[in-house]
Amino acid sequence: MGTIDGEIPNVIFLISAIGFWILAYIQNKKHGKTIETYFLLILAILFSLSYFGLIFMT
Repeated sequence: MGTIDGEIPNVIFLISAIGFWILAYIQNKKHGKTIETYFLLILAILFSLSYFGLIFMT
């Protein structure tokens, strides 16, 4: 098994971002635009930007 050496792999941010996008979509379909939906959308955007930032900055 490989070591990470204190570095977070980029794919973790991608998987998290996709998960948050899916959860935000499901939350929006079931309950409409609530505070939880906005929170999930903000997390999805944050993780997406973090992923693309790591890809383009390294």
